Amino acid sequence: MPISYGCQQILITPHRELKAILEYVCSVSNSLTNCGIYYSRQLYFKSGKFPSSADLHKQLGTIQKNKHYQALYSDTAQQILTTVAESFKSYIGLLKGINSGTVTQKPRLPNYRKPGGLALATFTRRSIKLKDGMLCFPLGTKVKAWFEIDAFYLPMPSNLDFKDIREIRILPRSGIFYAEFIYEVSFLLVDVDKSKVLGIDHGIDNWLTCISNAGTSFIVDGLHLKSINQWYNKSVAKIALGKPQGF
Repeated sequence: MPISYGCQQILITPHRELKAILEYVCSVSNSLTNCGIYYSRQLYFKSGKFPSSADLHKQLGTIQKNKHYQALYSDTAQQILTTVAESFKSYIGLLKGINSGTVTQKPRLPNYRKPGGLALATFTRRSIKLKDGMLCFPLGTKVKAWFEIDAFYLPMPSNLDFKDIREIRILPRSGIFYAEFIYEVSFLLVDVDKSKVLGIDHGIDNWLTCISNAGTSFIVDGLHLKSINQWYNKSVAKIALGKPQGF
């Protein structure tokens, strides 16, 4: 049975202590990302090569004993540096595309994130524990020594199976946090009659008008969705009133 992956985002409503922990984790993630980018760029300028994810793990985690690396759980720190390595690998791929003619716009070398900002932090399935309906996210040994905290907790979504989860990402966005769950999805392959087709016309009040060549038809009402969208736009406008562009 083929395996694919699904994604579900859940808004985190943290109490003051949890919010401080999430801000700390994401700020350290931002700093570690910049450290990885700095090392990768300097190596490229000197040798014309980029480090692999394993090279970054060894350099920042073992050789330099980077304080941001040590402030996070090792698996989470490695995931952050792996993302950095993949961004430089993508840059190389785009350069090859320039040479082959498949890419027309010259790519930019991956640049630094804004200092003092927040970046996503990824926790893999193997590092997370489930206890009494709560997910336990481990923190680095340095955090435990500094703040006497070794983990933080979030509720397990009732519509997901813990064994299907591959990783959970903590996403900071405009002062709030989301937990993004990446999980396995199994698909059942079935035979279909390719002679039967469905035509779909997308509208507004009638969101979807559907007619098949088998003599059936139906309409999906769009008025409720339209109402939700109008409420959302009004809410965003109210929150952004008087705020700077891009808030």
